[in-house]
Amino acid sequence: MRKMELIAPCHFGMEAVLKNEIIDLGYDITEVADGRVTFLGDEEALCRGNIFLRTAERILIKVGRFHAEDFEELFQGTKGLPWEEYIPSNGKFWVTKAASVKSKLFSPSDIQRIMKKAMVSRLQDKYHIQWFAEDGESFPVRVFLLKDEVTVGLDTTGESLHKRGYRKLTAKAPIAENLAAALIMLTPWNKDRILVDPFCGSGTIPIEAAMMAAGIAPGMNRDFTAQNWKHIVPARVWYDALDEAAEMVDLSVDTDLQGYDLDDKMVAIARENAKLAGVDKMIHFQQRDVSKLSHPKKYGFLITNPPYGERLEEKEDLPDLYRTIGERFRALDSWSLCMITSYEQAEKWIGRKADKNRKIYNGMMKTYYYQFMGPKPPRRSTGEEKAERM
Repeated sequence: MRKMELIAPCHFGMEAVLKNEIIDLGYDITEVADGRVTFLGDEEALCRGNIFLRTAERILIKVGRFHAEDFEELFQGTKGLPWEEYIPSNGKFWVTKAASVKSKLFSPSDIQRIMKKAMVSRLQDKYHIQWFAEDGESFPVRVFLLKDEVTVGLDTTGESLHKRGYRKLTAKAPIAENLAAALIMLTPWNKDRILVDPFCGSGTIPIEAAMMAAGIAPGMNRDFTAQNWKHIVPARVWYDALDEAAEMVDLSVDTDLQGYDLDDKMVAIARENAKLAGVDKMIHFQQRDVSKLSHPKKYGFLITNPPYGERLEEKEDLPDLYRTIGERFRALDSWSLCMITSYEQAEKWIGRKADKNRKIYNGMMKTYYYQFMGPKPPRRSTGEEKAERM
């Protein structure tokens, strides 16, 4: 098996969650940086990372790292990397994304162009050909520049890992599946406890919770770019990882998961998405206004992505909305409230200071994950201990 470093990008602010996921899979962490975690692995780790990691954006093979302050150094550094170990003579290759932070080189299009030239030059020398048909499999490259240090990765995933394959229909402002999973994993929630999302939209948070409860690996029903790289990852390694995922599924698990939304069309969309995910029988979706929120049981969780009021006319309604959320939360004996929002006066109108407040970048938007924790239930669970480590 080939030993390699694998890079797993994630949402900014979710590095600790992803790190714990990777450790739980059995791999050693080599670096934690803003928005990504690097770990040691082999072909099996590449496959298992893509299939099992709930909070990662993608899995990259780290091709190399070097220092570059100008385009000549970028060219020579890129040319010095062992591209022939990965890309065959007919491979289609390009730099699909370049990100630069606090570096002298900052133009993505110029970085992409120079690196492509350097890759061509290296492969021309190695394969002794002047022209590449690029009619074979795809080998997309991603590059990060931070303080003039260039990290280069080969993208094994393709479409982002947040695209599990079940969400065919979405809400107006949907939360990404991997972010929803991370929000849940930052709490002590486990499959034995109640979870309600009073602003469920297309159902992402309850669906992700149901998949966790049933042991459904997030990537077991989708394809990955590296599945076509037979010279790097043999097909049997993918089959073994998928067999492992299939053996973990238990749809008979007893859960209490609920999703409410004021819009009946969104409730219908959420039900359809849950059906596509194979967890429709585990979740109760219902049209209900947040002002009607109630539940007879204790020690439950409200985990939600309420309206942010990004449009001016919506912002005027936010104080009343968040005041109502606070009132209904206080009426739920011993519950916890966890919500992600960009609304900076959320605590004021909820009527309580959050016990935890984590800054998270949802795309380019700065949001806050407020956690108002209720008392612990009588028996302590593994999920609670894990959440406290974060």
